[in-house]
Amino acid sequence: MLVIGLTGGIGTGKSTVAGILAELGGVILNADIVGHEAYLPHQNVWQEVVDAFGREILNERDEVERSKLGAIVFKDPETLKRLNAIVHPWMYKRMDQLLEELRTKRTPVAVLEAALLFDAGWTPLVDEVWVTDAPEEVILQRLQHRNGMSGQQVRDRMKAQLPAGERLRRANVVVDTSGAIDEVREQVKKLWEQRVHDASSKAQR
Repeated sequence: MLVIGLTGGIGTGKSTVAGILAELGGVILNADIVGHEAYLPHQNVWQEVVDAFGREILNERDEVERSKLGAIVFKDPETLKRLNAIVHPWMYKRMDQLLEELRTKRTPVAVLEAALLFDAGWTPLVDEVWVTDAPEEVILQRLQHRNGMSGQQVRDRMKAQLPAGERLRRANVVVDTSGAIDEVREQVKKLWEQRVHDASSKAQR
């Protein structure tokens, strides 16, 4: 099974590219969805997070309000590190387990979509890394329009992530998402045909 790690900064179009890869036949494993499992009420990780950040991050159903937690951790790098140290090891083990289940089903291509693929040290789970990229002004426009975020909120999130240049340096493939959706789709289709075919050829040798 070829495992593609799909990553990129906030607003760079990871979800769009993941959707296209799914259309082409990739099975998507979304780290955000796996992360939601970690926050299920009264589980071990949930308890550690509540102990660390207080019950004020919970709603009336004892669920972690991601917006409340985010408002705390994205303003302070040390606080974010504290949260990641609790959540990331559990997520790594869970994603490894899910990928192994896909292997037993003889899945040809899996895509691990994770914004923090590099930051969290998850690259051992994948065979190659695809990074989505777009200019900062494009990202600002997208997030202000789509999420209603202020320019400062977007910049705070971007500062909390690995610098774009570092992601690009470590990428096997860069997907430019600054163009129209049809242009992105055609770009991803060509990359799929090239990379998946190459992987299949190597596997058959």
